[in-house]
Amino acid sequence: MKKIAIVHEWFVTYAGSEKVVEQLLHVFPHAELFALFDFMPENERGFLQGKPVHTSFLQNFPFINKNNYRLFLPLMPLAVEQLDVSAYDLVISNCHAVSKGVITGPDQLHIGYIHSPMRYAWDMQNTYLNNSGFGMLKDIAARTLLHYVRNWDVIAANRPDVLLGNSRFIKRRMEKIYRRSARVFYPPVDTDKFIPGTQREDFYLAASRLVPYKRFDLILQAFESMPDKKLIIIGDGPESPLLKKVKVPSIQWLGYQPDDVLRDHMQRCKAFVFAAKEDFGIMPIEAQACGAPVIAFGEGGLTETVIPLGEDSPTGIFFRPQTAEALQEAVHTFESNADKFTVENCRKNAERFSNARFRREAEELVEEEWSKFQKSITSTGNS
Repeated sequence: MKKIAIVHEWFVTYAGSEKVVEQLLHVFPHAELFALFDFMPENERGFLQGKPVHTSFLQNFPFINKNNYRLFLPLMPLAVEQLDVSAYDLVISNCHAVSKGVITGPDQLHIGYIHSPMRYAWDMQNTYLNNSGFGMLKDIAARTLLHYVRNWDVIAANRPDVLLGNSRFIKRRMEKIYRRSARVFYPPVDTDKFIPGTQREDFYLAASRLVPYKRFDLILQAFESMPDKKLIIIGDGPESPLLKKVKVPSIQWLGYQPDDVLRDHMQRCKAFVFAAKEDFGIMPIEAQACGAPVIAFGEGGLTETVIPLGEDSPTGIFFRPQTAEALQEAVHTFESNADKFTVENCRKNAERFSNARFRREAEELVEEEWSKFQKSITSTGNS
């Protein structure tokens, strides 16, 4: 039996990339876990199936904690390179930042699953920094740091033997940034937990972490101008204090809510509204799994997971450009064509991304790449 290591960025919250780790552990239950640090609360560790996490020197670094760990980005490349995975035959890095930079030897197969090149270091650098509130000196320091991070990131992206991208959109970004080809492999969505309800109600739903690139400012601006349409917002984040200054009777803020509350609203909403240019976008698929159509910005990963109006069995509507006016028009178009969207079609489309599909395809992919790797070692040794 081959020894397998799964290298994750960090364990702080249970979100999209952690759900990938959870499903990988179902496929490879004997795998061992590595991460830069592990601050996951005890009551949220169930998805790790009782496995210990081998961490880097950052775990016990002075002052680091679950609230400020991003400030230690300058040390993360060094930290991931110190993780010792030399005892393993297969290394799977689950990466949206630095885990692909783990160092492996010529007799180890390294599969790098990339959820995104670091947004804040590459094409969304200005979006993040312009919203940071940094003064001139801090801004210059941050841009200088990110320059060096980009150089390291390109080097690190050449370490995996196989690169996987979590959507065609990410595959294109990887090929642009890293100049390497990648294979598309969609992440898992828990369609067994997110199931259709029995009745739709007269409100729209928007839910996500409240960060700048999610463009909740755009959603608020659009629904401010449509006071006859009720909008419920679920989520919290650094943008929350600023966004909540918008007080409109037809817009209801619920803040952070657990999955069962989110699911209940997805089961009852008229449609799910999403304004970000997302790498893949799990929540819009969860909404479709609950039978809800999606009104979304028509770029990025969602163009692969939502079937637009005008095609067979549509599950949503795209708006372009990324403006409040375009979103308003999409809402009006949706209401004029509401009968074209069915719970059955939304559910069927979401099931293309189920956990069961991910586990099956992950096992097949790893066995295929392992077989090719073993043959390459044999042919090299005989030459």
